[in-house]
Amino acid sequence: VIEQFQKCHLDHPYGKFFGECTDLKIKLDRCFRQEKALKRKANFEESKKLKERLQACRKESLERGEEENFMRA
Repeated sequence: VIEQFQKCHLDHPYGKFFGECTDLKIKLDRCFRQEKALKRKANFEESKKLKERLQACRKESLERGEEENFMRA
């Protein structure tokens, strides 16, 4: 779609300003929107996993800290 859009601009240097390539531009925008949505979803899932790992590490660290305090007493 990108190549078709670029070719349209080359083939119609003045027509591009009057809507000659509008259909391709709409397809291109939809494609980019879908790609962005997929990336956003993947990033969100990755951030959830990272957040869970961090919480587990914090919990483990707190438990170890309590055990060390108990051993000292």
